[in-house]
Amino acid sequence: MSLSHALLGMLSVRPASGYDLMRSFETSLANVWPATQSQVYGELNRLAGSGLIKVAAEGPRGRKEYALTVEGMAELRSWMTDPTPEPARRSAGLLRVFFLDVLSPEQGVEYLARQAAEAAGRHARLQALSDAIDWSGQDTISTNGRLALEYGLRLTAMYEEWAQWAAQQVRDRTDAGSAAS
Repeated sequence: MSLSHALLGMLSVRPASGYDLMRSFETSLANVWPATQSQVYGELNRLAGSGLIKVAAEGPRGRKEYALTVEGMAELRSWMTDPTPEPARRSAGLLRVFFLDVLSPEQGVEYLARQAAEAAGRHARLQALSDAIDWSGQDTISTNGRLALEYGLRLTAMYEEWAQWAAQQVRDRTDAGSAAS
């Protein structure tokens, strides 16, 4: 997935200015694919230069509203139907789990408890976002945004549960080792 495809997807719904796209990123897509203002505007220029989007209207103070071109829609559809899987994700947190034995059992449990707490915090933030959104709209951004947000809610809940379970595994292993001594 790339920023260009995120922008093409948002422009497939309706034409928008860079400012409008940034607001969409901040309120929804940032949970899936974060982007800075300079990244969005730079990518809009690149997409316009390659003919995938065009300036549909210009307003005061240089405001440009972008629209998807036929070529842009073809690129978005091609990307959407490409069966190539995403590359494996790297996880510094899970890499640390592989080396928990470098720490004392107490430190390992503490690390996993922090992971659980961080996941719970992310889950709470996503739940607050979900609670603040009026999901009654029937536009595709609302419907599909809710699907993506639900993924985040389930993923953070699973990660919290896993970290709690993993911490218990470390505790049990430590208790078993102490009992054998």
